[in-house]
Amino acid sequence: MASSTNRWSWAPHAAVEKLDRRGFVLNGDGVVCIDIDHCLDRGRVLPWAQGLVESLPDTYVEVSPGGDGLHVWGFGSVDRGRRIRVPGGTVEVYGSGRFMTVTGRRFGSSSSLADVSAVIKSLL
Repeated sequence: MASSTNRWSWAPHAAVEKLDRRGFVLNGDGVVCIDIDHCLDRGRVLPWAQGLVESLPDTYVEVSPGGDGLHVWGFGSVDRGRRIRVPGGTVEVYGSGRFMTVTGRRFGSSSSLADVSAVIKSLL
């Protein structure tokens, strides 16, 4: 188990990649996660989230652990985590002090991170 605030509990990817539950600690180094809750129905993006998903640059996105949300990974700046209610759902934005579970269930084709600053700005 890792703590988002105790770097001594962190391990490199190679040490945890075969574990059932693994994640990534957001520590303010410029990697951010946009968590789009309950936006999928049988693998399809629901209408309320379609515009947001279409506005994303070519960045790594994966299906969240519950199977009905998306974790968007990219580069940006988030001074403090936020939960944002949007028409139809909820979006969370984090850049530090957070442990995000990683599933490896890619949504889309990108395997690299892009700058998601414009998307974050549009949400805030």
